[in-house]
Amino acid sequence: MESQPLQEPTATAPAAGEEAAGAPPAVVPGKEFTRTCKGLVVVLIGGYVLLQLLPSSLNYLAIIPSKTIPYVWTVFTAGYIEQVLPGAIGSSLGLLFCGKDIEPVWGRKEFLKFIILVNSICGVLAFCFAIGLYYVTGKESFLVTPLSGFHSCLAGFLVALKQLLPNLELPMCFFWKIKAKWMPFFVVCFSSIMAFIVPDSINFLPTLVSGMYVSWLYLRYFQRNPLTGLRGDPSDDFSFPSLFPAAMRPVTDPVANLFDRMLCARSRPSEVALPVSDPTKASRRRERGERVLEERLAGDHAADTEAPARGHGTAED
Repeated sequence: MESQPLQEPTATAPAAGEEAAGAPPAVVPGKEFTRTCKGLVVVLIGGYVLLQLLPSSLNYLAIIPSKTIPYVWTVFTAGYIEQVLPGAIGSSLGLLFCGKDIEPVWGRKEFLKFIILVNSICGVLAFCFAIGLYYVTGKESFLVTPLSGFHSCLAGFLVALKQLLPNLELPMCFFWKIKAKWMPFFVVCFSSIMAFIVPDSINFLPTLVSGMYVSWLYLRYFQRNPLTGLRGDPSDDFSFPSLFPAAMRPVTDPVANLFDRMLCARSRPSEVALPVSDPTKASRRRERGERVLEERLAGDHAADTEAPARGHGTAED
């Protein structure tokens, strides 16, 4: 099955008058699995097979906090290593079905950049979080438990789908579907509940949360939007409070305001005011300009008065 070209965003035809108004085209769900996603699936399945053939390779590919300092590269490779078969299958399916909607809009280069960025940053955060838990609890298991998996990027894909296709209905189980704009919040709640029911699943919770958080920060403030040409997405529909129900706004609004004060200028370069110089220097510059303007006006006035006088003197001669 050949995939469609990825250079142009997948969009519907603009409505009458929409192009003149400068509105970006609407994104539609993709229909085919892309070559990039198929290639990444081979990487995920290949990583799982490698662990079955060479179990010792886990020490050199997954994040083991007690060994991460000499094996620094593991924070970059751990995101592509699945330790169990259900994880490899689930990550592969999630990559295929999310990627077919996201990659045609972003393009192959931006899609790969997003995956590498999220996996790398979340790898560093997973290492720091494990070290922090060790110092808080004193349990050595946090230092020796291998951390790996593609789930941080899958969490990031959910945030991307919220941005691109917020009303897309994603199947959950049987006849139940949930809109893409509520998937990040649902996954966080479900993972938090499972962390209490299945204690071992708590290892996935920090990675899922950090994957969503890092993805939202990047898409909100730093990514060059292929549909609008602007950096980031300053719309209210993609604000931090929009990730949560309206009842949580008293908690989420202060956090959103903090993000806007720190990073909002990056997302709206066209709205950023010109830098203001020092008031003292500006006053001196304005005074010099006024003096120059007065001198020019005085010179022009003198020239105008001399011209009639010179003409009158010539007439008398």
